[in-house]
Amino acid sequence: MKAEEISRSLFEKGLKVTPQRIAVYEAVIKLNNHPTAENIIKYIKKTYPNIATATVYKVLDALTENGLVKRVKTDKDIMRYDAILESHHHLYCTETDRIEDYNDEQLDRMIEEYFEKKGISDFQIEDIKLQINGKFLKS
Repeated sequence: MKAEEISRSLFEKGLKVTPQRIAVYEAVIKLNNHPTAENIIKYIKKTYPNIATATVYKVLDALTENGLVKRVKTDKDIMRYDAILESHHHLYCTETDRIEDYNDEQLDRMIEEYFEKKGISDFQIEDIKLQINGKFLKS
């Protein structure tokens, strides 16, 4: 995603378009490996050495609250960020803390059909995200 597309996305969500917001959003997109806030800060500091850590966290909160990125929490309680908003699941390596996107339309249909038939009483399902924990056999 180019800077002008990022600017447009921020503007469409009613967010003020600032260099900091563009830099953080761009970092999440370019570091498409579900980066931590620390990964994002390290990446941004190469271009913007004076950006405050608190600013990065505030921007990540604003991006999340406005639906531009999603939070992904690992088993080790490490918060990661994902710029892919389309429905998908995650493969999580318990040894390396690596997260990979996992798409399977058949699995999605099976889960949807299951909950359409079964449902959960007194609960409205808005979204289902599956995190499959294990170990990657190849790096």
